Amino acid sequence: MLADRKGSVLAMHLIFDLLAALSAMTMTVLVWRWRLTDASQALTRGGAGYAAALVVGAALGGFGLGSLNLYLSGEAAAGRSIVGALAGAILAIEIFKAARGMKGSTGIIFAPAFATSVAVGRWGCFLSGLEDFTHGTVTALPWGHDYGDGLLRHPVQLYESFAMALFLAVMLWALARRSPLFMRHGFYLMVIWYAAQRFAWEFLKPYGPIIGPLNIFHLTAGALILYAAAMIVRSEHARTRT
Repeated sequence: MLADRKGSVLAMHLIFDLLAALSAMTMTVLVWRWRLTDASQALTRGGAGYAAALVVGAALGGFGLGSLNLYLSGEAAAGRSIVGALAGAILAIEIFKAARGMKGSTGIIFAPAFATSVAVGRWGCFLSGLEDFTHGTVTALPWGHDYGDGLLRHPVQLYESFAMALFLAVMLWALARRSPLFMRHGFYLMVIWYAAQRFAWEFLKPYGPIIGPLNIFHLTAGALILYAAAMIVRSEHARTRT
């Protein structure tokens, strides 16, 4: 019975992981053809090394931080983390760009895709139940969800899905208007939005704290906000000097 349950959870997650990946790729192609053809030039300069850094960084960050969080929460298992994958990918790309002498933001082409993948993929986490360990804490609010044990919990996966769907809608609207702000800083704005909403939802999760009420994902999200804000400030400062 337990094996059947675990098998169904893995199958559900796999289905939505594939849907998220397919949706993200489709969104990337559509937005690239629509508004971001110029953005691909920077990626072309990076070549295969850029793609390798992106994939390796995301994998190390995602599995590393996800597993560390489970360990700190008393769960001896391998885990995956979206915020960890984002942080790992950013770190790897920044190191690669510094080594290659690449300047400026290269991430805007990935912003709609990332928002899409989270908006779709988090439904897989939600439908996977308690075993996925992405559920929220117990709540008395009327929209609390019973994941199978009779207790109502915050459906934090859906909070995150809706938040990123909202950002995606705003970003598409901004791209349609060719907003200079989004064209320059779309990726960094996405990072700030994702990290800020993730920071908030972490207070509603049963993860082990490491500093006061803050868990490892709080700290990662906070670091991402500081990084993205600093990059925007640096870019705008350099722009005003030219």
